[in-house]
Amino acid sequence: MNQRGRLAPTPTGFLHVGHAYTFGIATERAAGKLILRMEDLDVTRCNPEFTSAAIEDLRWLGLSWIEGPDCGGDCEPYCQSQRSDLYLLAWQQLAQQRAIYPSPQSRRDIDTAAFAPHVSVEGESVFPTAYRPNEWVVPEHPGCVPWRFRVPDGKTVEFVDRNFGLVKRIAGVDFGDFIIWRRDSLAAYELAVVVDDYHMNIDEVVRGEDLLTSTARQLLLYEALGWKSPDFFHTNLVLGCNGERLAKRSRGMTIRELRRQGVAPEKVRNCSVKGLRIGRHDSPRPNK
Repeated sequence: MNQRGRLAPTPTGFLHVGHAYTFGIATERAAGKLILRMEDLDVTRCNPEFTSAAIEDLRWLGLSWIEGPDCGGDCEPYCQSQRSDLYLLAWQQLAQQRAIYPSPQSRRDIDTAAFAPHVSVEGESVFPTAYRPNEWVVPEHPGCVPWRFRVPDGKTVEFVDRNFGLVKRIAGVDFGDFIIWRRDSLAAYELAVVVDDYHMNIDEVVRGEDLLTSTARQLLLYEALGWKSPDFFHTNLVLGCNGERLAKRSRGMTIRELRRQGVAPEKVRNCSVKGLRIGRHDSPRPNK
């Protein structure tokens, strides 16, 4: 399709077959025009060991990328941990627009509030609008307090996914005000990926169907920042023999373990491994 895509693993564990499946589809759809980005903002969980292992596993799978911050003959990945200035600029723009607000409430505060949040159809607690501040001063820096994006209540966010077709989510019902800046003074996932995909000129984002609702959130950020969004292709999930989606803790299904067992790279990419299947996962989807 001659478009620009990306591989964006989070180095909090070894990659598994689900990553291989999704990244293989991304490679096919981008015809090799891929960048590699390590989403390593969570310093408490990300580990350089897993970054090195991911690069090794991706190369073993036969996947390659064309660009990095110091790309000679062997491209190193971009790392979100080195891109904080770009995230801060986006935060400043959103703060000046008052599209976001400081939200010091903890998860316990939300769960024990007298006005208990309602739960979306996907099992997510929707942030109570009663916690929105009426007035606040725009600071120069976000500081060590979480910041939330104020969603337009009742607005239908819809997009045409290149795999699932028309997808609709209702702001304030399917998801509520969401974190874009964390208590540890780092950009949250939703903001960081929007900023990176925009500045890296990504044409199409390929990722798992468990992030469909995240895409709706991110489209609101693109709109607020005045940026054109990429297209999206959400893959069906790779499910284990118990019908649950694979996770990094899924023993025996990491790319590293299958390599050790002598499974061929093409079998891993195509999920031709005993006990696996491609399908829909209908239980509540966690946020990333």
